[in-house]
Amino acid sequence: MRLPHVQRFHHSANFLSGILPVADNVSPEVRSQMMSGIRNRNTQPELLLRTALHRRGYRYRLNVQGLPGKPDMVLPKWRAIIFANGCFWHRHDCHLFRWPGTRQAFWEEKLNANASRDAHNLEQLTKAGWRVGIVWECALRGKHSRKLEDIIDQCADWIESNRMGLEVRSNE
Repeated sequence: MRLPHVQRFHHSANFLSGILPVADNVSPEVRSQMMSGIRNRNTQPELLLRTALHRRGYRYRLNVQGLPGKPDMVLPKWRAIIFANGCFWHRHDCHLFRWPGTRQAFWEEKLNANASRDAHNLEQLTKAGWRVGIVWECALRGKHSRKLEDIIDQCADWIESNRMGLEVRSNE
């Protein structure tokens, strides 16, 4: 399948994504509408993980309000928590993250605050005796993604182990 010229060019410029900001090619009104449609729960990566883990017999609670960061999945039986983190919103160092080209100060402040909050929540959860796993969006989609089956195997092995942390990344 052949991609339109603009997408081919945009994709070929990925090597610059961590270095140079990319200018926005839609109006501020359209961008605002697009951003307001982004959800913080029931995202595609989260649904893929939840469905596959449930099929394997793991039971969990969703978005538990009383825990720091309102974890995506809480497995009380295993004293384990899994976050399905989006690479952009959590400022992951991968090919799916790039700094926006407009309103740079706003985005830098916002995304740095997200990363700081993530670190604080991880520390609080660990102090409370929870084991925390993070599955990054780039592991599930993108040019370096991994097979879902492999990701679920890794999560299942971790859930049933006594290891404190898990981080599932792409094959970069």
